[in-house]
Amino acid sequence: MTVTGGRRGDARLTDALLSGASSDEISRSPLPADYVAAHLRLEDIHLFRDGGDKDVRRSLHVGRVAMPELAPDEVLVAVMASSINYNTVWSAMFEPIPTFRFLEQFARQGGWAARHNLPYQVVGSDGAGVIARVGSGVRRWQPGDRVVISPAYVDDQEPGTHADGMLGAEQRAWGFETNFGGLAEFAVVRASQLMPKPAHLTWEEAACFPLCGGTAYRMLVGDNGARMKQGDVVLIWGAAGGLGGYAVQFVRNGGGVAVGVVGSDDKAAAVRRLGCDVVVNRAEIGLGDAAPDDPEQLLKVGRRLGTIIRERAGRDPRIVFDHVGRSTFGISTFVADRGGIVVTCGSSTGYQHVFDNRYLWMKLKRIIGSHVANLHEQWETSALFGTGRIAPTLSKVYPLADVAHATRLVQLNRHLGKVAVLCLAPMPGLGVTDRARRARIGEEQILPLAGPELVAGR
Repeated sequence: MTVTGGRRGDARLTDALLSGASSDEISRSPLPADYVAAHLRLEDIHLFRDGGDKDVRRSLHVGRVAMPELAPDEVLVAVMASSINYNTVWSAMFEPIPTFRFLEQFARQGGWAARHNLPYQVVGSDGAGVIARVGSGVRRWQPGDRVVISPAYVDDQEPGTHADGMLGAEQRAWGFETNFGGLAEFAVVRASQLMPKPAHLTWEEAACFPLCGGTAYRMLVGDNGARMKQGDVVLIWGAAGGLGGYAVQFVRNGGGVAVGVVGSDDKAAAVRRLGCDVVVNRAEIGLGDAAPDDPEQLLKVGRRLGTIIRERAGRDPRIVFDHVGRSTFGISTFVADRGGIVVTCGSSTGYQHVFDNRYLWMKLKRIIGSHVANLHEQWETSALFGTGRIAPTLSKVYPLADVAHATRLVQLNRHLGKVAVLCLAPMPGLGVTDRARRARIGEEQILPLAGPELVAGR
């Protein structure tokens, strides 16, 4: 089945981008006045005020938006492919607040930031594509360069940024706290968000790793996270999801023991293919979609999980990788080993966490908050993908026209790994420039979660 991207912008420019034209030829090809993008509308922010199912297919629109002007430090990327992240689900549900408020706050800086405050928001925090234009202050990149995009939108004039890009007060998640995101034919990014695209990956494969891969790397491997070492037992909630699938691979690649928690037999089989040493089905420990309200029941679930981990992995986990939030956090703080670490980057089941603090303070455990990754961490992550040691967790590919349906799958947790979206790429499988390396690594290693129906429609 062939899946086409969105409606093409200017045919001459699109053809030049897809054909690998020179920088000069791309620069001479005129930009379209508008382009196709997945976006939210300000007028819809009260769409779900009556409660019930907050179906993101009602709020996510695909249509043409105006081409923005570039700031001096920015780059216009022709997006060949993007992917779905849970922050797009939050945006499309207008929870916990409408992300239009982020655009308003950003615009108060004035200058170029004012462009972001529009009655629509182009969403999406992942992307792989070709540079179409560069701002006057950009030095290291030029039209025609093939890139992947980090979602960390940082201010290089803040002092905190120079200690760690994620510590600047003006750090934002691109396509969530900014406009002009990646689920579109074109995207506006800062030059400090760019990395070279791994040459052996397709556009859709490359679009699946920056946000989740970089986040998992920072949480587990980098100096700012749990600093996993060889032999560590690591408990990974949601091991078959976008973040969890990369966490399993980083643990395996770093000599740790990965213990994955999943919700079905199919997902259990998938994480075993990724190299998970121990797989626990939520049903084994009596845990449904939500944690028990009774603290004693929650501890019983934790004891059951701890017993299973000790029996199958030999000891309690030194690190717990938690991005699920409310339904798992109390269990995470309980099952972590004495002196262990709970590292968290999100709360897809709710932000208000309840846990028994006795098991944290009396056993000297730590909680580390982590968010996305700085550019150095992103480059290190990308290098691992470039060698084939870490593989994209791509499972499905949708056209841009079906982005709402793809986001709905993630909203309902009916997906596996990462769901990609073709934007300007006319079909899957394009973008590979090093076929020899791809052949050496092997298709099964590159696509461990892709089934026979990788390409999906509505």
